[in-house]
Amino acid sequence: MLRLTDIKLPLDHDEQALEQAILAKLCISPSQLVSFNLFKRGYDARNNKDIQLIYTLDVEVTDQADLLARFAHDQQVRVTPDMQYKFVTQAPAELEHRPVVVGLGPCGLFAALILAQMGFKPIVLERGKAVRERTKDTFGFWRKQPLNPESNVQFGEGGAGTFSDGKLYSQVKDRKHYGRKVLHEFVAAGAPEEIMYVSKPHIGTFKLVNMVEKMRQQIIDLGGEIRFSTRVEKLDLDSTEEGQQKIKGLHLSGGEYLSCRQVILAIGHSARDTFESLYAQGVYIEAKPFSVGFRIEHEQSMIDRCRFGDNAGNPILGAADYKLVHHCKNGRTVYSFCMCPGGTVVAAASEPGRVVTNGMSQYSRHERNANSAIVVGITPEQDYPGHPLAGIKLQRTLEELAFAAGGENYHAPAQLIGDFLAGKPSTELGDVTPSYTPGVTLTDLSKVVPEYVTQAIREAIPAFNRQIKGFAKADGLLTGVETRTSSPICIKRDADYQSVNIEGLYPAGEGAGYAGGIWSAGIDGIRVAEAVALAMESVAQ
Repeated sequence: MLRLTDIKLPLDHDEQALEQAILAKLCISPSQLVSFNLFKRGYDARNNKDIQLIYTLDVEVTDQADLLARFAHDQQVRVTPDMQYKFVTQAPAELEHRPVVVGLGPCGLFAALILAQMGFKPIVLERGKAVRERTKDTFGFWRKQPLNPESNVQFGEGGAGTFSDGKLYSQVKDRKHYGRKVLHEFVAAGAPEEIMYVSKPHIGTFKLVNMVEKMRQQIIDLGGEIRFSTRVEKLDLDSTEEGQQKIKGLHLSGGEYLSCRQVILAIGHSARDTFESLYAQGVYIEAKPFSVGFRIEHEQSMIDRCRFGDNAGNPILGAADYKLVHHCKNGRTVYSFCMCPGGTVVAAASEPGRVVTNGMSQYSRHERNANSAIVVGITPEQDYPGHPLAGIKLQRTLEELAFAAGGENYHAPAQLIGDFLAGKPSTELGDVTPSYTPGVTLTDLSKVVPEYVTQAIREAIPAFNRQIKGFAKADGLLTGVETRTSSPICIKRDADYQSVNIEGLYPAGEGAGYAGGIWSAGIDGIRVAEAVALAMESVAQ
């Protein structure tokens, strides 16, 4: 088949337009066109009065060789690449030890699934609950029930991505087409087939719950084992002949011991107690940059009008998103992160006495508000020097300040954009109704973040307003604090994906510093699962 790229058509084109565009591009007759499939559809909305759809198509023709010769110098006409995922190996008939996956977020889920599909029958340890029970605990907390530190937005089957917009795209390089494997498995588990071709696919929380359950069942059906409410308390380490430490087993909550030789560590960005335990046992960890700031809310209809003009509301376009960056005069960078069209701001705390915000959307993206994190990049050298875990201490400090400013009842501190820019506390809401539950307390957000964060965001919001008219609208809302943009640490690994100083330990995913979001975490899980499988194959031989 041939792959045609950059085929542009009007937003309101008719059903026959795609076929006509193919015939015109290739200069062929209808009889020469056998069939075509949609590979990718995006849009160009830079001119919102003339929005164009941009297609990538896979086309079957009767005379492919001749067409390839004719279009040899046209980069938009190429042979369709083979993007089928291929397993690197299959498990040997006998396994002395089964691989262990710690964490059942997107990274751990795909690591376990790939291992199971190759016949390695992984054991999965998840400190939280199964996704449906976890959802009840999380929604209960949002309705002012007690916080369960082991079952919340951060911990439990599906990971933090379960309560998000369910975005399935990132800037990660995907030369081996692992990302297509992630999408294929999601569709097989019940995701809409459109995620295979839309340019910015997303799923939403409610669909993810059912999908995660189906993928878990596939792991079990293939011989895998899932243990919920099981936390790794300590690594059991031995020494290699070269004097390096290696995994011998795991000490688990409840006093159980699990003998193993390969452990995929996919614990997520909020497993602070586990980070501390690993560091205490000598696992090499470095501090890494992350970002802090607030959630910002506007009416989604305003964002739609700014991005799409009179085309706002078109079902192909859906709810509009945005991506904003501002480089401040003081050298700081402020940017939008995890933008949730038609979504809600959610309580993402995982530790008592601390308040954290995040964003979430359902598949429909039909809620009244748009929200996004507006965050400032920070670095260990400048902002939390001196210790690999210092970023965790900073996160906790800011979350405790937010808890106090919110009223010490898990309400989040909030402030109108106009008041924040003017440097005065807010006392009453405007047109934008807060979506955060349990609730918000109006205050002065400069009390809960460092001064450099306040200054940078005050400079950035008017700059963003020049790109999206109304972004600095006085009664838009800021809610704090956003501290879990990414992991504050990196568990260093070498070229074969193992810890640089612990043989058999495979740090993976967002918590270890190697992913950012559902899609990239799933990709990293596949990479690391392959490394484990090849290592186990080598041992068996």
